[in-house]
Amino acid sequence: MPIPRTVARLFSALFISPPFSLFKAARVFHSFLLTALSFSRCCPISRHFFFLGFRNCFSEFRFHGDCLASPLHKNPNRIRNSSPHLQKISLPPARPTHFSLSRVAASLSLLTATMMNGGAADTPRAFVKEVKRIVIKVGTAVVTRGDGRLALGRLGALCEQIKELNYQQYEVIVVTSGAVGLGRQRLKYRKLVNSSFADLQKPQVDLDGKACAAVGQNCIMALYDTLFSQLDVTSAQLLVTDSDFRDKDFRKQLKHTLESLLSLRVVPIINENDAVSTRRAPYEDSSGIFWDNDSLAALLALELKADLLVLLSDVEGLYSGPPSDPESKLIRTYIERVHLGGITFGDKSRVGRGGMTAKVKAAVMAAKAGVPVIITSGFDPESIVKVLQGDDVGTLFHRDAHLWVKTKEAGARDMAVAARECSRRLQALSSEDRKKILLDIANALEANEKVIKVENDADVAAAEQAGMEKALIARLALKPGKITSLAKSIRVLASMVDPVGHVLKTTELADGLVLEKTSSPLGVLLIVFEARPDALVQIASLAIRSGNGLLLKGGKEARRSNAILHKVITDAIPDNVGRRLIGLVTSRDEIPDLLKLDDVIDLVIPRGSNKLVSSIKASTKIPVLGHADGVCHVYVDKSANMQMAKRVIVDAKVDYPAACNAMETLLVHKDLVSSGGLNELVLELRNEGVVLHGGPRASEELSIPEPASLHHDAHTDCIISEDLEVAETFLRQVDSAAVFHNASTRFSDGARFGLGAEVGISTSRIHARGPVGVEGLLTTRWLLRGSGQIVDGDKAITYTHKDLTSV
Repeated sequence: MPIPRTVARLFSALFISPPFSLFKAARVFHSFLLTALSFSRCCPISRHFFFLGFRNCFSEFRFHGDCLASPLHKNPNRIRNSSPHLQKISLPPARPTHFSLSRVAASLSLLTATMMNGGAADTPRAFVKEVKRIVIKVGTAVVTRGDGRLALGRLGALCEQIKELNYQQYEVIVVTSGAVGLGRQRLKYRKLVNSSFADLQKPQVDLDGKACAAVGQNCIMALYDTLFSQLDVTSAQLLVTDSDFRDKDFRKQLKHTLESLLSLRVVPIINENDAVSTRRAPYEDSSGIFWDNDSLAALLALELKADLLVLLSDVEGLYSGPPSDPESKLIRTYIERVHLGGITFGDKSRVGRGGMTAKVKAAVMAAKAGVPVIITSGFDPESIVKVLQGDDVGTLFHRDAHLWVKTKEAGARDMAVAARECSRRLQALSSEDRKKILLDIANALEANEKVIKVENDADVAAAEQAGMEKALIARLALKPGKITSLAKSIRVLASMVDPVGHVLKTTELADGLVLEKTSSPLGVLLIVFEARPDALVQIASLAIRSGNGLLLKGGKEARRSNAILHKVITDAIPDNVGRRLIGLVTSRDEIPDLLKLDDVIDLVIPRGSNKLVSSIKASTKIPVLGHADGVCHVYVDKSANMQMAKRVIVDAKVDYPAACNAMETLLVHKDLVSSGGLNELVLELRNEGVVLHGGPRASEELSIPEPASLHHDAHTDCIISEDLEVAETFLRQVDSAAVFHNASTRFSDGARFGLGAEVGISTSRIHARGPVGVEGLLTTRWLLRGSGQIVDGDKAITYTHKDLTSV
């Protein structure tokens, strides 16, 4: 087995939470054993590794056999993503050895993607904060499974959500479907039991829908009552028909009854009484007051003056076409004048009466009357909670939606188009003019350093007051000298050879026909980053140097810092290019719309957690250059100079613990245990206040299969060794974006690599890898110069394909 696979396996084998029970301890032990043994059998270097980890909570080393291992990071996503598949094996008991070290400042949690999933709700969903009374309609496809039986898991999750809302003083009314489907399932079974073989040979006729409704209504209400009783919630049943609502006295009494139930914290469950309904063609009966349970839910929402109506379906919301069509896109906010007539509806629900057509009709009716409606998936166990948190889920119908289109969907496109137009004007400038813009920006940053610091201090103070973790606050703060450092990196970038229009290759295709391959800007970039205001400056300078337009979305924690930096930078851009070359996105609601614009945005670069990167990749057709978390490793070989090793390890961990290029796993040759080298390293880290986590050693001689799957971040790995042969093997065969010998992982940085600035560190293998500087924001074009040549079947042309690059 080559070193890359085994190193990757060993690096990721034990990125698991510390064992807090015997069962968890056993699982951690088993997992490590699987990895370490397969590694030690196949790689001569690997069998001599020890693992040390760092994290800000209590843990322990567990020794057994060859090695010890542990996670270093606190981020649960990274722990989860790097965990191997666990398998059961029998092991002799291990004897634990405890280490107790601490370093509060070295927390390694990463900021989650608040601009995508968290934080306060933005317009147009800010109104959910004021919701008190909510009507929830549950469709038949949600209530039942594909085989027609009850979907107990979905109903259980729904009832738990309603229980929580009930305890939080929300008033919840449920309109449920499913009685006909459940009744049909039960009657089919009953008919089968009572049929002879001769009866089964006869043509089968459909069951009477009203009989099915009568049987099914009893079934579904019994289930609701059982589920709610287990949650200590009282429910009530109300059956209504279309004709009932023609009576004003009935409406008045129904409203009074419901108000009384809600005041007693009872959850009313309402259904149309299909068993006795006289309506035969509900979708064609224009005189009907409601035509199915979707329209019944809308009618009740209006009668009860509800604050919100939620229609739960078997899809995520309203799509521009059939949900099964890959070209269909989810519509986040329905605007009648934009979407009416442009939506292609697929087949109706597999079990219900109306499907999405009926839901849209009911939603439009309720929204026009002043009750906001959200159509979302009932398959999501937290769908209602997400709606009331203001998350951008499902499709929103709102009376004022037409007022938002200019600033939201059209505004996103306008911002992207403006950036493209400005980028074309930027590309038309000479290299010296583009260089002057960068120098003006560097001077402007230094001239406005005090103002920038005031705004940044305000962000830091707000973050501290909100209880943000120290590591995240460290990322947010612009330390003394940071502005000067940023200005210096911009000047370095300006002094570099102009990357735009650079001729990479020249080829003579034929006599008088010359082909050039030249560097060219990508076009418009969308960068989504978290609480790192310095990233805004780096990315903006790279975009200008490479001739690209830019859209920026930073974390809300750095709102004021981002705003002042954006203003300082765009004020330095001349009018013949335009300030809109760099757009600042201020609302998270604009992100989904921007991610749809694959015709005007050319590349998305998310800088942040794996959750952020994965969320964006799943939401767009635009190419994404992912920036990984950063799980960096340092291996101390037996030949290492220990003084050098201590300096490198402390710098890699302590210099800036929150950085993605900080060390997170330390590998130590086993000979260093007996020589005392391991104790020296532990003591040095203890003096710096670092928390160490260790894992179990592995047995050497157990015959076990290789683990099915392991994960390795492939960010930056380092070897500390005086043995050049071992070091060169490590450098050649460890497959990471950056591999170092006798140097801190903190050198894995665009500015330190001489790139001037970096847009991020990519661990992908396509387009760009490692620290991504200005070259990673370029593509290529082909320029062909001729004098009237034609192909004509290649009859009159003689190809020379002569390389003129060095001529």
